[in-house]
Amino acid sequence: MTQSEKLVFLIQELLLESSQFRGMKIPDDIGKQKRLLRSLMNIREPQPISAEFLKIQDEYLGEETKEKGIVDSEKLPSCTLNDRIVLWKGDITTLKADGIVNAANSSLRGCFVPCHGCIDNAIHSASGIQLRLICDEIMKEQGCEEAAGSAKITPAFNLPCQYVIHTVGPVVSGRLTETHCEQLAECYRSCLKAALGKELKSIAFCCISTGEYHFPHEKAAEIAVKTVEEFLKQDTQIQRVIFNVFQEEDYEIYRKLLEP
Repeated sequence: MTQSEKLVFLIQELLLESSQFRGMKIPDDIGKQKRLLRSLMNIREPQPISAEFLKIQDEYLGEETKEKGIVDSEKLPSCTLNDRIVLWKGDITTLKADGIVNAANSSLRGCFVPCHGCIDNAIHSASGIQLRLICDEIMKEQGCEEAAGSAKITPAFNLPCQYVIHTVGPVVSGRLTETHCEQLAECYRSCLKAALGKELKSIAFCCISTGEYHFPHEKAAEIAVKTVEEFLKQDTQIQRVIFNVFQEEDYEIYRKLLEP
């Protein structure tokens, strides 16, 4: 099967799962096909699927990752003031590290909005539907939603990293409070502890809560850097912490904190 044939196969299989979409015409344009596949993956409820689908999906996503290009976190330059900390602007789904952090929602099952721009959507889309399935198992066993500040760790499946650490940041709907700040700090501590539990040596953090959850960017960065630096003073296992940013605004905020 060629890559384009795998793409069409995956779309057809997902369309057949639902009477709502069965019979939908697959567009000829490759870009629209990729968007349709991602949309169908995003809205799919966690339920069993065939081994054949997973095999083809894994092959397809593996090639897509190679095409985007894999970034080796070990080759990224360290910050001047701390050689265990890295600032990197890029797509976290292309990063080869022991673990990456996902800014999850309280259901922990990923973003169900088709092709939404949040990091939760991007990570689940690049990892494959197995990620939602294992998160669903975790949440069913837990029996309640994930609390702000906590974290769960799962395999990364088709991502170039080994693990994904899912953490729920605080939602700031009005005035920023001390509770919000402590919950955000706890997100970083919980992720680092989860990394220790799996003996990870490198972990990449996204900008937790600064997107859909409206945590002020500068304050979030200050909390992130302070919490990580304090943790690293007490821990020798984790050798590299990557602060991953996607927007230039965040890059400049972190740069001023890490490269004064």
